[in-house]
Amino acid sequence: MRTAVVTIARGRHDHLAAQARALAQDPPDLHVVVAMDDPDLAAVVPGAEVVDVPLDRGALPLAAARNAGVRRARELRADLLVLLDVDCIPSPDLLGRYREAAASHSGVLCGPVGYLPPAPAGGYPPTGLAELAVAHPARPVPGDDEVLAAPEPDLFWSLSFATTPDVWDRVGGFCEDYRGYGGEDTDFGHAAARAGVAMFWVGGAWAWHQHHGAGGTPVQHLDDILRNATVFHDRWGWWPMLGWLDDLREHGLAHVDARGRWVRS
Repeated sequence: MRTAVVTIARGRHDHLAAQARALAQDPPDLHVVVAMDDPDLAAVVPGAEVVDVPLDRGALPLAAARNAGVRRARELRADLLVLLDVDCIPSPDLLGRYREAAASHSGVLCGPVGYLPPAPAGGYPPTGLAELAVAHPARPVPGDDEVLAAPEPDLFWSLSFATTPDVWDRVGGFCEDYRGYGGEDTDFGHAAARAGVAMFWVGGAWAWHQHHGAGGTPVQHLDDILRNATVFHDRWGWWPMLGWLDDLREHGLAHVDARGRWVRS
């Protein structure tokens, strides 16, 4: 199964280099890196296929960049598409577990993610990350040999997932109406459910999320969140990211206007 890892990035070159070092332990057939207005990124991953994508009116084109990376992987005849955020270091078993799951389960395959503490001086060690990482409390953690059905599309995340080109086409990729941070993941999960595409949690396909200081509600992405929440509401009829939106309201940064829309305060 010809496997492509697709990573989108702007900055975070140290994170990308750590990811590339880990991938070298079990190299994919292709590593497609999408540089979002980052001409220096190609030097970080000299063996990767680099796709350049400009910013979208100043915002990170996360949805469009993922689509561009998948498009290039398919042009290079990938059979399995593994999307991995630049923050994520793949475990040695990640690609193998995704391949095994894809051979017997048609759908969107999500691996568990463990969150790492701040890196020590000199960076994270090459081994032992499983002992350092803490699993996300709101996501399933199947056994290393398990594949569990995932009936809740809200739990989909793009940090680490895999699928085939045929399934990608059924979902339709990421909706490019989203610009910047927030909403496109939940939209993808619901688009998959609407298309009748199953989602699964793949035990053993661990990725280790590198610490970068961001936590809680990302208030620095206020305008992106409000814009993308409105895009989602217009597409699906309900508001996503309510935890973030409520936090923004409590901080006095956003409110619901007379039309029932979330807007900047």
